This record gives sequence, C-alpha cells and structure tokens, in this order.
Amino acid sequence: MEKAVIAAGGLSVGYGKRVVVNGLDFEVCPGEILTIIGPNGAGKTTVLKSISAQLPAISGSISIKNNDVGRMSLNDISKTLAVCFTGRISPERMTCEDIVSAGRYPYTGRLGLLSPDDRRIVSEAMELTGISPLRDTDINCISDGQRQTVMLARAIAQQPEVLILDEPSSFLDINNKLRLLSLLRGLAETRNIAVVQTLHELDLAQRFSDKILCIKDNKADRVGTPEEIFSGDYISQLYGITYGTFHSLFGTAEAQKVNGEPQVFVIGGGGSGIPVYRRLQRQGIPFAAGVIHENDIEYPIARSLAAELISEKAFEPISDEKIAYARGIMRKCREVICCTEKFGTMNMGNRVLLEEYRGKGSV
Repeated sequence: MEKAVIAAGGLSVGYGKRVVVNGLDFEVCPGEILTIIGPNGAGKTTVLKSISAQLPAISGSISIKNNDVGRMSLNDISKTLAVCFTGRISPERMTCEDIVSAGRYPYTGRLGLLSPDDRRIVSEAMELTGISPLRDTDINCISDGQRQTVMLARAIAQQPEVLILDEPSSFLDINNKLRLLSLLRGLAETRNIAVVQTLHELDLAQRFSDKILCIKDNKADRVGTPEEIFSGDYISQLYGITYGTFHSLFGTAEAQKVNGEPQVFVIGGGGSGIPVYRRLQRQGIPFAAGVIHENDIEYPIARSLAAELISEKAFEPISDEKIAYARGIMRKCREVICCTEKFGTMNMGNRVLLEEYRGKGSV
C-alpha cells in the first residue's frame, strides 16, 4: 500500500482552548475513502476543519504528504487538498461555471485569468458531475442538491490529491446520493484521490467506505473497516439507540416494537413478511411472527418488531415442538396473515399451520 497522504497523530481539535475531539490517530492513503460517523454534535465537522487547516490543532499533529499542515502555505494546501462543506454560499451574480472555475484559482496567479487548459479542466469537472446544463445558470437559482453538486465540481476542478467533504449527500435524492458516492469511489480508484468525508447515512457509509472513524464523547472511539465497525451492537452503542433497533448486517434501523398480547399471527419467510411487520407496527398492532429460521433474511426485522417471535435453528426443518408452540399462540390471535405461497422441506411446518388455520385440520 502507498504511503499515507494524510496522517493524524495524537490529534486534539476544537476552538481556542476548548477541546471538541481528542485522541485522533489515523492515516488515509491515496485511493482510500475514510468516512467519519458519530452522533450529532460529536465534532465530525470540527475534525474536517482541522484536517483542512481551517482550524489550528490544539495538540498533536496533522500532516499532508509528510508536511505539517500548520507550516504549509494556503496556496500549497489548495493545490493538494480540496474542501466541500455544506454551508450555504450566497454569491451575487455568479453562474455555476463561475463557481466551478474558482477551483482553478490556486493555479492562475494573482490576476485569476483562466487559460484554455484551465477552462478544459472546469468543463471536465462539470461534465463528470452532470451539471454541464447548469453552466450559465445563476448559483442562487438552483436547488440545494444541485448547489451541493456544483461545489463538488469546484473541488474536483482543483485536481486535488485529497478531497474533504462534509455530508456530501445532504439535500440529494436517493438516486443522486448513489451517483455522487459512486463518483467519489471512481475518483478514488481512477485518480488515486484520498477522500475524507462525514456521512449520516450509515447504510451508505457501510457500502462506500474503506475505513470508518467513529467519534463519541469527545474522542475518537474506534477506527476500522466497515466489516469491523458494523458488527455486533457497536453502532447501537455509538449512537445510544433507544428508540428502536439497528441492524448492522443491513446498515438500517427499525422502529420500536409494539408490545402486548399478539393480535395477529404472521407466517412469513424469505423476506415476504417484512412489509407486513412494518405495517402492523405503524398501526400499533402487536403481532407474532413464525416460524422463522434464524438465517432467514427477515429474522432480524421480525426479532425487532414482533411482540412474539417463534424461530427455528438455521438449516433445520421446523420441529414439531416449534409447530405446537406456534399453534398455541395462533389460537389466541384474531387473524392470521400468510405472506408466502411457497413451502419447502425446511419450512413445511408453516404450511401445516396455514392449513390448520384454513380449516383443513384442527388448531
């Protein structure tokens, strides 16, 4: 692996003498994406500001290509590192192309005159980010999502070795979130750019990051790969989740279950029951789910939302014992909902329950 382009050692960041985050030790190599996650107010943006020399470090070190950031000139920093923050800019009478062109100023000299090569680079950045049609549009006449993309194009036009982005997917619809993060992944792979970003969308952080830095309680709590971070109940601990559950496997959250005596029995499997579980939860109806194998895709959602869950071991046929237990619960429910029409060897017990409910046997 190449040498780190950004490295932090014993870094403490904050404002004046007030430390916001301490204990920061991490490296980012060319072609890597480091995503910073953590609760609101944890200090994620403050870390980015210190990395990009917008805030001086309180203690420790932060270096770019083995150069102490505090000793680098702003122009040298700008030629190595580009920043894209979410703060709303309100320039007067500037087109989107004018904004993107500002990314070339570290190279244009005092007069700020763009060469033909500079203009080519600006056009390429706009084409790459899909904003060429907005070239002549006033920056104040576009949506927040488009504005975010224009700022990214400006950062790309700097031709940096490092991209610093604060919540780059904010204001974007789901398609454009995926498009933007795929673009960053492509820049990392094809141009060997190191990316340091903050994200609130944990599922996207899990899928598009090489490393994840977790911040909690004014310190760097953990650094690791997505596989290391999204395991067990660590994310729930990191965010102090009490109003529902988080599933590390999917990077998604579920609402709180409705407790109480089950009123509805749901026969699911293979993911077929998930929409019904969520609908019943929204309606405030306690329900039972079963019999679900522990390796079934819907098992973690059923475990989170069902007032009563009857489960079977992975790869084992549903036992007579589990069928009997489910039958007892089903008797007390006012309704049975079957979400699947297919029954194989392993879940044949659910077919038995369904046939009994339909009157082909005795419950």
